Amino acid sequence: MQCRFCKSELEHVFVDLINAPASNSFLTRDQLNEPESFYPLKIFVCENCKLVQIDEYKKSNDIFNQDYAYFSSYSTSWLKHAQNYVEMIVKKLSLNKTSHVTEIASNDGYLLQYFQKKQIPCIGIEPTSSTAKVAKQKGIEVIEDFFNTNLAKNLKKSDLILGNNVLAHVPDINDFVKGLKIVLKEEGVITMEFPHLLNLIKENQFDTIYHEHFSYLSLYTLLQVFNKQGLKIYDVEKLSTHGGSLRIYATHIANKIIIKENVQKLLEEEKMFGLLNMDKYTTFQEKANKVKYDLLEFLLQAKKEKKKVVAYGAAAKGNTLLNYAGIKNDLIEFVVDKSPYKQEKFMPASHIPIVKEEEIIKLKPEYILILPWNIKNEIITQLNYVRKWNAKFVVAIPQLKIF
Repeated sequence: MQCRFCKSELEHVFVDLINAPASNSFLTRDQLNEPESFYPLKIFVCENCKLVQIDEYKKSNDIFNQDYAYFSSYSTSWLKHAQNYVEMIVKKLSLNKTSHVTEIASNDGYLLQYFQKKQIPCIGIEPTSSTAKVAKQKGIEVIEDFFNTNLAKNLKKSDLILGNNVLAHVPDINDFVKGLKIVLKEEGVITMEFPHLLNLIKENQFDTIYHEHFSYLSLYTLLQVFNKQGLKIYDVEKLSTHGGSLRIYATHIANKIIIKENVQKLLEEEKMFGLLNMDKYTTFQEKANKVKYDLLEFLLQAKKEKKKVVAYGAAAKGNTLLNYAGIKNDLIEFVVDKSPYKQEKFMPASHIPIVKEEEIIKLKPEYILILPWNIKNEIITQLNYVRKWNAKFVVAIPQLKIF
């Protein structure tokens, strides 16, 4: 395999999570007796540009299809994040009714709805018809396609191009960023949000590794990617979303916007942490294994003590964790999820049933394992009533914690 950015030969393994089905390939009851497709979940790091990446074992158009089950609007904290972003960026860029906004991977319209309310012209690019359909029902214009240079040539030029958690999902990152440049107006701005590789390593977030995420990004690497296509990253912000993300601001290199000191400051932080040092990458496997062993030990002990354990949040990251640890439906009774698109289905490989929240009240489990740990505070507040029967919450990452 060659690096998807700089084409260097990839020789160093970052972490090997063995094999897993695609993390959002939830199963119907009829599919439980059918064979499942497993793909290698082996991640490499490029010694040259430090891009952490997985090979395209499962093609992106097989992952992001009409059965795609992730709908952004089922997290209240994520909706609030989107609304706050729109308020901020409209003021920062002085956007108005004559402006044009393009969101790549617009999902179910979770964010563009706030531009729409301000009567700012906008369009979404979204390849999954299941989510695009919901956005269209909100009156949002959506092009159902993957974003690339071919599509970019046919799009209206934009004052703002944004993408939240899409940069990591792109198999051809060079073509994608080249497409951004094509659509961007002369004085336009790009904002992209993505989980920060530094946090992934620091907080043991190996469960954020799955086949949808082709790349795991640092600012150091991304500066190289954008610069190669004639774009400059002139500002960066740290976000708390998804366990620690970055939001970059980029524009054409010819634009006279001055690069802020935030960029150099974060680069120094990455360097001090060791992201330019290969040793930081090659020791990550041990950290992932520790999480796996600790979680298994907890679940087996709970089973011996006849304690009931359920999980909350049928998140893709949960599937990575469960499948790497080899956990099946004998150790976890069920997973609760708010999304009706996941309810009455089953987690891939583990075959744990996905149910409505009312099942928690019926079963009264002793433990609730929170799989989407990035929104654990939202979930704990929502499920606060379980304290009546002294239930405890559990998270496995960055380390096992019971509270």
